[in-house]
Amino acid sequence: MSTAPAEAQEVAGTLELLPAAEHPELLPPQVAAALPEGAWVCAIDPDVADTAALVEAAGVPPEGSANCVVVAGKRAGDERVAACVVLATTRADVNGAVKKALDVRKASFLPQERAVAESGMEFGGITPVGLPDGWRLLVDRAAAESPWVLIGSGVRRSKLVVRGADVAALPGAEVADIALPG
Repeated sequence: MSTAPAEAQEVAGTLELLPAAEHPELLPPQVAAALPEGAWVCAIDPDVADTAALVEAAGVPPEGSANCVVVAGKRAGDERVAACVVLATTRADVNGAVKKALDVRKASFLPQERAVAESGMEFGGITPVGLPDGWRLLVDRAAAESPWVLIGSGVRRSKLVVRGADVAALPGAEVADIALPG
């Protein structure tokens, strides 16, 4: 078994990190197929998949965790969808920076049912890895500059630990200042 780098283990708290490429059973197929090199995965109790619960249950530092939310807006009848990645200590500036990046009049969270159906991922586990074609990916600069971040894996029963730079290098990713203080 490979040993995770110390900085990767720090963001995982007490969770056991496994090489993600060697554990596709913990990931949805589209996520397993899009893993950045050097990604790690850890199995978790689905009941503690939300950031606050995982921080408490596994000693995961909130500043090392990132959240992925899906937003949409329209311009001239054209819907624009984007996944937004921000550190868990912040929140996405949906009606400011995200709205501006999408060039829409109003941006809002994609309804849960649509986000789940269109991403093929579970609510509370949506990840920037393996997003549908056509979705934009906005990565907050602080997340992109983090050595490692703990993010969703596409399912609630596991989490990924990846380099911030690898999130910023995912297909279609755009690094921007899209976060507000939490």
